[in-house]
Parts: sequence; C-alpha cells; structure tokens
Amino acid sequence: MRSGGLALVAAVVAAGAGLLWWGTEGLSVFTAETARREAVALAPRVLPDITLQDEAGATITLDALRGKVVLADFIYTRCPTICTVQGSDFEQARAAIRAAGLGDDIALVSISFDPEHDGPEELAFYASRFGGADDIWHFARAPSRADTGALLRAAEVIVLPDGIGGFIHNSAIHVIDPQGRLVRILDDDAWREALVLAQALADDTAAAAPVAGGAGT
Repeated sequence: MRSGGLALVAAVVAAGAGLLWWGTEGLSVFTAETARREAVALAPRVLPDITLQDEAGATITLDALRGKVVLADFIYTRCPTICTVQGSDFEQARAAIRAAGLGDDIALVSISFDPEHDGPEELAFYASRFGGADDIWHFARAPSRADTGALLRAAEVIVLPDGIGGFIHNSAIHVIDPQGRLVRILDDDAWREALVLAQALADDTAAAAPVAGGAGT
C-alpha cells in the first residue's frame, strides 16, 4: 500500500470511525481494508450496471464489457499524487496487454468519483497524460452523484474530502471477471499480479465455453 493508503488511514482516524462506510474490527482502517479484500475474495459480487460516460462523451457500461476481465481503479482527475502514479502503472499494464495480444480478453477502466468536476473534457485531458484512451483503456465517470455513490458502496471504496478541494481515498486495482463480478482487490502497484490473474480468469472462461457445433462435429 503506497502513501495514499497511509494518508487515508490518518484522515479516517482523525475524523472518527463514523466516516467509514462499513464496519471495522478494532477501529483499524488497515483491518477494514484487509476485511474488504478478504470479503470480495470469499464472496465475489456483481457491481451495479450503471451507465457511465467516457472521455468522448459516449456511454459505456460495465455490463457491456462482460466477456473480458476488467481491471478498474477509482480516481479523480485533479489528484496530484496516487492517481497519477497508478495512471503510470496502468499505462505499463496497457503496453503489456497489447504486447501479449490480450486486448480482446482484458480491459482497463479508470472511473472518476468526482462527477461534478470531471466531465468528458477533464477525463480526456487526464487520459492524454498517459497516452490517451483506446480500445484497451477507458476513462469514465458516472454522471450522477447517486450512481457514483452506488458504485463506490458496492466496491466499498472510501472517499473523503481533504479540506482543500480534493479527496483522500483508498487506491487499489479492482479485478472484475468476465461474468461482471468483482472477484479480487489488489494493491495499487500490483499491476503485474493483476495481469497474471486476469489472464488466468480469461483462460478459465475460454476453457469453460462450449465448443461450437458440440461434440462429434
């Protein structure tokens, strides 16, 4: 966990346990994050299929990406620290996906939790810092605050105002399987591990798919 996680811990402890979106054991944010990850690993959950808007103003849904493994992070475009670092990591992940010819199996999605500020223009500018959006890496927001909140709650992502116009938030790579289920949450810098897991999930899905024409054809 990088410094973004440590800053979140400090902010939550200072603000009080009432700011947490889910129960914690021993009032420990580290324990809460561990509990979040373990809960997802033990019981994968389908994320709400809300309508997102991408950097070009087009609509996109997580449901439309079913059939692929999706690696998602939650960001806001004005973030000067952890989002930028994770963006650089995703840029490397995209290059690796393309080099391995896995663009049909794995997608990246960076989702803003700041819809009031992050419209298509802001998302496009943010994307341009990392080589721009393409068929592998999508940049999107949920236009309504209600839909944004529903998505954050389903993934149990904490977002707190930092008092100076930005946000403190936990950062991670959220692995969504081809069936649209959040199945794993990994450290924000574990993109190589995420790609190994994504390829394994894609291979498992392909192996389970029925053979065209059935047996004996």
